Amino acid sequence: MSAIHLHHIPGARSFRVAWLLEELGLPYELTEYQLGDLRRPDFLSRSPAGKIPALDIDGTTVFESGAIVELLTEREGRLAPKPGDGERASFLEWLHFAETQAAFIQNLNIQHVVIRPESARSIVTMKIETKRLAFTARALETRLTGREHILDSGFSAADCMFGFNVRAMTHFLPAADYPAIMAWWDRMRARPACARALDREGGDLFDKDFYEIPDA
Repeated sequence: MSAIHLHHIPGARSFRVAWLLEELGLPYELTEYQLGDLRRPDFLSRSPAGKIPALDIDGTTVFESGAIVELLTEREGRLAPKPGDGERASFLEWLHFAETQAAFIQNLNIQHVVIRPESARSIVTMKIETKRLAFTARALETRLTGREHILDSGFSAADCMFGFNVRAMTHFLPAADYPAIMAWWDRMRARPACARALDREGGDLFDKDFYEIPDA
């Protein structure tokens, strides 16, 4: 049995961790969950907010994808600038900005997919959250314009943090409006480790037919 065990939902934030594990060449087990499983006591004992991912590693369980990514890079000594490095601040900024952006994606998922019946959904909320997501997408587009990766020095775990975001945001925003982001994602998908993570994770959380982009 692998010493590393990733608790996962296809197409969710746990993709960030799966991709990083592949980049680091670390063997891991992967257990797939359904949304309804996340309120079970056994999962809540791993992730008290009932959110994916959780990672069993070195005899402990870690939740929150940003914390897991930082832990793995520190544990392995790779794919992150070390404290005192000139890019350390940028790395941490973009690592955590990914979760700021993901919060708007999650709010849109709730409105578009989770809330039933459809009449209970808030069109106003969907429009507001779409505009907030677009604001963060413009910031990421600016960052990636003229860059191959999030950091000037090259590929890092910060890129892995946006793997979930970019896939999910295109459910709500027109991909054509963000050419630098889409070009980045094409480059990332061409990385063997990213391709392995995509293949292993088993698809996407929601069928795209559930998603509709509200009128601006």
